Amino acid sequence: MHEVKKTIHAGIDTAAIRAAAEHLDDGAVTAGYQADRKEIIAMLNGALATELVCILRYKRHYYTATGLQNGPIKAEFLQHAQEEQGHADLLAERIVQLNGKPDFNPATLIERSHAEYDDSDNIQAMIKANLIAERVAVEAYRQMIEQIGETDPTTRHMLVGIMAMEEEHADDMRDLLA
Repeated sequence: MHEVKKTIHAGIDTAAIRAAAEHLDDGAVTAGYQADRKEIIAMLNGALATELVCILRYKRHYYTATGLQNGPIKAEFLQHAQEEQGHADLLAERIVQLNGKPDFNPATLIERSHAEYDDSDNIQAMIKANLIAERVAVEAYRQMIEQIGETDPTTRHMLVGIMAMEEEHADDMRDLLA
């Protein structure tokens, strides 16, 4: 290793930062990471399971909703399924950044999910099930954000963005229910 001079720039110890950055196997996780990585990964895997169940529920509702008058509702279901897929992708990417493994195991998906699957045939029941699931997701993300606090700003920021979209989804479903 080469000798690193201790340099401080605006209160930041550049030499210490550079020395810590040499632990390449840790990827994006630096020595300054304050959260319990295993706990955060488990939390994110629970959220991933929830998003995957939501994708499946919205897709089923999209394909099984019938009636010409339900075209706009079907379109809303499809849009939400696609947005939930985006959330799942973000969660899986973050889990990998934290040196974890995203859990896509279908055998345990329902038991790990915060939300439930729904196989209603009635459009009103579908909308209600989706509204309940969106409310569950909002509360789950709120609790995760609270638990993370300031220990993992990147994950917290990602979850705040996902939660905002889940709130929009809940509003959409409430409007359709009315």
